[in-house]
Amino acid sequence: MEEGNKNDIVISVGQRPTIMVTNDDGIGAPGLQALVHVLVSTHHFNVLVCAPDQEMSAVSHSVTWVHPLSVKQVDIDGATAFAVSGTPADCASLGVSKALFPSIPDLVISGINKGSNCGYHIIYSGTVAGAREACLNGVPSLSISYNWYGEYSKEKMEKELSDGGKKSDVHDFKLAAEACLPLITAVMSEIRNNTYPQGCFLNIDLPTNVADHKGFKLTKQGKSSIKLGWKQVTSNMQRSKIGTVTDTAASQEHLFFSREIRRPQVDEGDSDYRFLQEGYITVTPLGALSPAETGPQAYFQTWLSSVVDTQL
Repeated sequence: MEEGNKNDIVISVGQRPTIMVTNDDGIGAPGLQALVHVLVSTHHFNVLVCAPDQEMSAVSHSVTWVHPLSVKQVDIDGATAFAVSGTPADCASLGVSKALFPSIPDLVISGINKGSNCGYHIIYSGTVAGAREACLNGVPSLSISYNWYGEYSKEKMEKELSDGGKKSDVHDFKLAAEACLPLITAVMSEIRNNTYPQGCFLNIDLPTNVADHKGFKLTKQGKSSIKLGWKQVTSNMQRSKIGTVTDTAASQEHLFFSREIRRPQVDEGDSDYRFLQEGYITVTPLGALSPAETGPQAYFQTWLSSVVDTQL
């Protein structure tokens, strides 16, 4: 047996657990690359990668149904990796199916996402969907997101930095991956002991200043969101597979509309977003299903009975 520190899994030679990594930012994204590098460098895990071949942010839990997926092996040091022409949910499903890899991974990790996934953003997140899909297939999973700060207007950036904000850089993804190692190794220990809960997965968000985080905080999904609107634009701005934006001239037959951010809606309660903003690494258990809250459930129980009565 190999001896390790308190954050290590004690493993036997030839029996290393397997972690499969996916994401929604694409297989070349720095968050995924940093996570894989950190996992490989521990020498404690067999690392597999099955991730989209291009950015798939905010696709939620969409899946490819009609057309077959294209899969291509790519080089990532220390890992067996495939780029897939599908969504994060597609990648998670394929990766745990034994159709691509010879065995089912012990754990699926989706991330590290460039941007937090708290509150209502969880609904839209392809990162969270990757973990949810693994959970639906009976495989323990985590979704990990880093609260990237930097994609704002110059004026807003300068103001917030002057107020003590911290601008993110690519190195922060490595720090985020390292900060998650205690959670990852602890989850793996529970899996190996057959004590990890079924039917749920963990959504993890790391604060912008991850180097000075305040520790782990168990939270619940809140109701924070960004209100989006639409504005008419004069051309169709299309993002290519390599991430550049091309301008397609508008014709007289088409109108073009683009999303715009109207205002944030912040949940002030005891929630994931609040504690993330306070500098904690938030750990939020999520269910694979989305049952209604107790109040609406009780209301519709009475309502449905009245509907039935009126039909008699």
